[in-house]
Amino acid sequence: MGPRQVGKSTLFAHLFGAGAKHIVFDPVLDVGNARQDPDFFLDQYPPPVILDEVQYAPELLGAIKRRIDRQPAPGQYFLTGSQNLALLKHVSESLAGRVLVLDLGSMTLSELRGCGQKAGGTWLAALMDAGTGVPDLNSFQRLMPVSKEDTILRHLWRGGLPLLLDRTDDLVPDIWASYVRTYVERDVRALAEVHDQQQFSRFIALCAALTAQEVNHSQLGRDIGVTPQTARRWLGVLKATFQWMEVPPFHGNTIKRISGRSKGYLADTGLAAHLQRVSSPVALAGHPLLGALFETWVAGDLLHRFCLMSTPPQVYHWRSHSGAEVDLVLERDGIFWPIEVKAAGRVTMADARGIHAFRAAYPHLRHGAGSIVAAVDQTSRLSEDILVVPCDLP
Repeated sequence: MGPRQVGKSTLFAHLFGAGAKHIVFDPVLDVGNARQDPDFFLDQYPPPVILDEVQYAPELLGAIKRRIDRQPAPGQYFLTGSQNLALLKHVSESLAGRVLVLDLGSMTLSELRGCGQKAGGTWLAALMDAGTGVPDLNSFQRLMPVSKEDTILRHLWRGGLPLLLDRTDDLVPDIWASYVRTYVERDVRALAEVHDQQQFSRFIALCAALTAQEVNHSQLGRDIGVTPQTARRWLGVLKATFQWMEVPPFHGNTIKRISGRSKGYLADTGLAAHLQRVSSPVALAGHPLLGALFETWVAGDLLHRFCLMSTPPQVYHWRSHSGAEVDLVLERDGIFWPIEVKAAGRVTMADARGIHAFRAAYPHLRHGAGSIVAAVDQTSRLSEDILVVPCDLP
């Protein structure tokens, strides 16, 4: 599962293309009469078979479940989807216990620079493996640029779609414009009843402007002239199509963790930069959205790393009534690691105020080392238990 154009179909074709049939479903056409008669359709395509964009033929899931129950051998059906089946109201079958779900997002910096990423081999894994101690990150080498133009600003501006890999910068705005137009005209129309497409386009642009901020449905609706309920529903559409991700708030009382406002991120910084009409990496350098895009990029990269962990941490953000905040708080095994993100090449003790405030607010918790992820050249210690981590550290 994952957003459009991140390489789901390409990955399956590369791994299984020679030995599996490949069917792509459509929101308008009933390919092979799959929606009308799913059992007959599956009879015509015996496994192994790749069913691409299966959210357009949800009737197949019940038929696949019955066949798996009769013959539970793995590797019969490979499914892809650019809409989260768990969030779709018209999909009642989840294939629980019969399917392994893998998330595929935009390319990370490691992937863009030609380096694989292995579970247990990242600074984040070392941080959590150290428990309440402080890990030694000196053995981790930064991901070096592959060319003079390969800068962090350029990655933020271009985004992580694989189809941009061999495209020059002058083509990037046109590619993102086509992506938005196709997404609004096809996916949204198939998923939700949005009567005013232009208004929904303005809503997406507003979400881009508010990335890395707490979600306020009343503000979202008021700024484009819709009700908070409509804004909430439209934001659900973005989440269901993997264009928006949210991090819940942290409270010391477990029951209260479900209250408060979540922090939202647009899934790809290239999409956010396009929607905010940032014309180039140079223009982004002085743009007021730079800090938010940098945090969005780092947060997305960390969330992708969690997919490689056998036991990923729970992720929160924290904000006190006095205004102190921590961008990300990780929790695993009862230990909490606060992470701050700064779009700066120099880090000072003032940048750690949120980490200190979090620890002071919850002295009874088991605290791990704090981290400040920034655009610095090397790993260092800001204090005895706070690390400064380069944003391009694997």
